[in-house]
Amino acid sequence: MIVESNVPLQPYNSFGIVARAQHLARIAGEADLAALHADPAWRDAPRFVLGGGSNIVLTGDVKSLVLKVEIKGLRLLEETPRAWIVEAGAGETWHDAVEWMVRNGYPGLENLALIPGTVGGSPVQNIGAYGVELQDRFDSLDAFDLETGRSFTLDAAQCAFGYRDSVFKHVRSGPNDFGLAGKAVITRVRFRLPKPWKAVVGYLDLERKMEETGNFTPSAQDIFDWICAIRRAKLPDWRVLGNAGSFFKNPTVTPEQCADIIARDPKIVHYPMDDGSIKLAAGWLIDACGWKGKSVGNAGVYERQALVLVNRGGRENPVTGGEVMTLAKAIQTSVYERFGIRLEPEPVVV
Repeated sequence: MIVESNVPLQPYNSFGIVARAQHLARIAGEADLAALHADPAWRDAPRFVLGGGSNIVLTGDVKSLVLKVEIKGLRLLEETPRAWIVEAGAGETWHDAVEWMVRNGYPGLENLALIPGTVGGSPVQNIGAYGVELQDRFDSLDAFDLETGRSFTLDAAQCAFGYRDSVFKHVRSGPNDFGLAGKAVITRVRFRLPKPWKAVVGYLDLERKMEETGNFTPSAQDIFDWICAIRRAKLPDWRVLGNAGSFFKNPTVTPEQCADIIARDPKIVHYPMDDGSIKLAAGWLIDACGWKGKSVGNAGVYERQALVLVNRGGRENPVTGGEVMTLAKAIQTSVYERFGIRLEPEPVVV
């Protein structure tokens, strides 16, 4: 187990922010985590888990030991009359894993195509798009306890999934608290892909694709291809224009709060939820405040989608984490002053 020193992190975060890890260990399997735990030089060192780097904002060099998760592997673990159970290593690129499943006849995650990041990050964030959330297709995961040095398994209930939330985003604050932020590393994730497969096409963009193509009974491959086309048309490729995807969560409000906003802004984009609350489109709120296309230093709001903050300086003169957060806070202030709603960032700020 080799621990590297003074490692540049610009290639490992999708914003392209310049920062360094004082120490970095590449994790290819559980044995590497066990070796670190057994090494007295690193056993008690603070750690920072890094997957695809697609959901972080680095505001400076990382002093904690960076665990760069690179665990690979994709396989059909089990097939039952009701579902396919597919297992993926935490270091697999998320989109590549989804593509592999669809191509090999294990549909169910096609609506989540082209989401950046790795498989290991998907349950942390409970990623979701176009009518499907990870928790809808989740079976279980394996993780390594950084405190005890033991591996363990969690099912969906134990992951405590919420909207862009899970137990992995919460800090343990007491003996009865199960928060796992900074306490565990996800190593493998298993997905339960239901039989018979049923297309999820309830979003306007997908309805438009059916109208355009005349295909009203799309296959999983059709939906995969449509989602890729939709996302590429709306969102920048982080390899060309650095970004962390959707920067803010879509806020939820009560029906009464929504009615009050509609009375002032009738065009607000909103969606009723199963629990009776109303989800508002954060991108619409930001756009309504006039932020689309605006910049603070080298941090900008993407011209085609106000929910995405981008690195306008490229790799040569990259944005800083400070610029990103200054822009984000200015947007939050504008939205709160106009709508009385506090936007919550999605990325982890380090």
